[in-house]
Amino acid sequence: MTNYIRKMSGKQYMKRLAENPTVIIPTGACEIYGPQLPMGSDLIAAKRIAELVAEKTGALIAPTIEAGESSALASFPCTFAMPRKILEDWLDWLVGKLIKDGAKNFVFITGHAGNVDTVNYIGKKYMNEHDIKLVQIDWWRFTNANGSDIFQYSGQMAHGHASECGTSVFMYLFPELVDMDELSRVEPLPASEFPDFIGFQRFTEKTPNGTIGDATVATKEKGEKIVTRCVDRIVSYMEKKF
Repeated sequence: MTNYIRKMSGKQYMKRLAENPTVIIPTGACEIYGPQLPMGSDLIAAKRIAELVAEKTGALIAPTIEAGESSALASFPCTFAMPRKILEDWLDWLVGKLIKDGAKNFVFITGHAGNVDTVNYIGKKYMNEHDIKLVQIDWWRFTNANGSDIFQYSGQMAHGHASECGTSVFMYLFPELVDMDELSRVEPLPASEFPDFIGFQRFTEKTPNGTIGDATVATKEKGEKIVTRCVDRIVSYMEKKF
């Protein structure tokens, strides 16, 4: 049995939604993700986590789009930096459509940090207009909050872009997508001497290859531990709050 709306007939979709009005909305990006991982890593991970959560809860998985708000990484020519307005319009329409069909509970699994603010805006907008429940999981920050005892490093060395955590997750979920010959270690830049300012910096000034942190210490076992723990945490929340 599928949990993807796009794989159901219209009759199946409406029946499932009436039985369980909970919908998972994954979002991600298409951008450089280190030399060892696919450009779609954020969305690929978000969709797989959505699948694992849906298998345990019976929630539906909404249609999604392949790119995200990746302006922060636009200095890399391979990055598909979609304008934020496209993501905002898409989510605005999608949530409104799902509410009209009978959805009551929404779980955003946001695989890309650049999408978080847009999801927050849409969530607050519809919370003020409808009797619904929404929650957002900022996936890679969520792994940071729940994996302090799993990884060799902490902070950006473990949870930076395409580093120990992200690479471990892919070694577990999609080992065929990891180029093991391209694992690298890139030290994060020193903390700013002006932390009270919101600064702007090209991503190419932070890393030569899209990695920030140490991907060389990633393992499948670490990936399995963090994915299992995080999925269980999300399921627990949904069972108690929805």
